[in-house]
Amino acid sequence: MFDKSDPRAGLGRPPATTNSLAPDAAIAAAHYAEFDGEPSQVSPLGSPTWIVRGQNFIVAYSRLSAGDELHRPAGQNEYVVILHQDDAMVTIDAAGAPATVKGQNLVVVPAGESVIRADQPTDVVRVFDINTRDLAAHAANAADYLQDHPRVAPLEAWPAPTDGDKLRIYPLDDIAPEPGRFGRIFRTRTLMINYMYPTDGPRDISKLSPHHHDDFEQGSLAVRGKFTHHIRTPWTPDMNQWREDEHTPVGSPSLAIIPPPTVHTTRATGAGTNILIDIFSPPREDFSDQPGWVLNANEYPRK
Repeated sequence: MFDKSDPRAGLGRPPATTNSLAPDAAIAAAHYAEFDGEPSQVSPLGSPTWIVRGQNFIVAYSRLSAGDELHRPAGQNEYVVILHQDDAMVTIDAAGAPATVKGQNLVVVPAGESVIRADQPTDVVRVFDINTRDLAAHAANAADYLQDHPRVAPLEAWPAPTDGDKLRIYPLDDIAPEPGRFGRIFRTRTLMINYMYPTDGPRDISKLSPHHHDDFEQGSLAVRGKFTHHIRTPWTPDMNQWREDEHTPVGSPSLAIIPPPTVHTTRATGAGTNILIDIFSPPREDFSDQPGWVLNANEYPRK
């Protein structure tokens, strides 16, 4: 259910793919991670990295010291880098084409070996698909996925980009809002990222957006401000599986993993600027159906 001013109000309901697989399976619990506790990894230079996973995606949040580096080996699949700080500055070397990236950007790093070097202290978010098994094993919530969640559809890659594998840099400040378009959406073969526009102050409680997804998780990454995630687990015939409604306050940076088919909405509560980034895997068909919503659709064909 969306307020009529929300661009998603006109969306058709996306087709579910798991109803025939696990219609009566238990509904997973939401997971919340604040990136200020014990890190999953620490580099030799002391830079911490926090790793949290969903069923089909992995988020690695690194707080890099100047000169520190993040390496991925030759067998790495394509992945996404998010720079959310205004003063971010890194050099990304992939496919033999190093590039310096400054400010708020979304970057697609092609398959193969890559290095991200912080040219000054910078927070770096990397989003991988679940085939990056070494990082999945180090996720703080890895135990939650010792078995696949049966209500989540398996990952199937979408077609390869029309112009081949290469480093793709999307400066976010260059993308002005447009009436009827929802956020700033990009997709790869296995991921969809919606980098929301900043909002100022608390969200109007009369214009929230409670909704659910039949068969995919949502990662909600808070990078600036404060939020409350409101989540309701539908009742099943088995009362042992019922849960109280959740109203979980989080700061930034933090990540919520929201499972299907829970009803959810998130309210910005910070007094200043609030920024939320949504993560999906695989890309959403309903968002891809909307003309102009996926900003790099000409590079990544539809399934």
